[in-house]
Amino acid sequence: MTPDAPVLTVVPASAELCADLPNWFADAVELATWGGPGLDFPLTPTAIAAMLAEAACQPPARLSFCGVVAGEVVAHAQLALDWTNGVARLGRVALKPAARRHGLARPFLRQVMARLAPLGDFPRLELNVYTFNHRAMALYESLGFEREGVRRSSARVGQARWDTAIYAIITG
Repeated sequence: MTPDAPVLTVVPASAELCADLPNWFADAVELATWGGPGLDFPLTPTAIAAMLAEAACQPPARLSFCGVVAGEVVAHAQLALDWTNGVARLGRVALKPAARRHGLARPFLRQVMARLAPLGDFPRLELNVYTFNHRAMALYESLGFEREGVRRSSARVGQARWDTAIYAIITG
């Protein structure tokens, strides 16, 4: 974050906080880049509610977070939790288009990642990112994620096939 950057706070996501999230994605390709090919464009309140409902399980299957600056939601990310194997997966990371390139992504993700330790024993934090998303890969590497490999032709988006890079941080 730049020295004069506004203060970013990370809070649990809610339907109200995620209400503008569908407007962050201009088309089906942008939505798939964020959430995978399983989501329909446009993103609906029903789809958002289904994601948020995964936090209501005991233990929760997924936690969603929003980054807020001066009362405005500017970022979103999720942690999917595999309690049996002690593996968490960082995913569905996005910044509101107007908030991009303002130094918010790294501090936002650091705060989201810090939320994992109090939850329990998760020595592995992993993520998947499409190999064309060079800016995201550079961000993840700057946070300490190491690239473990590539699943070639692992996602179908329209008529295209996308490769997925696998990254992880091992803490224990």
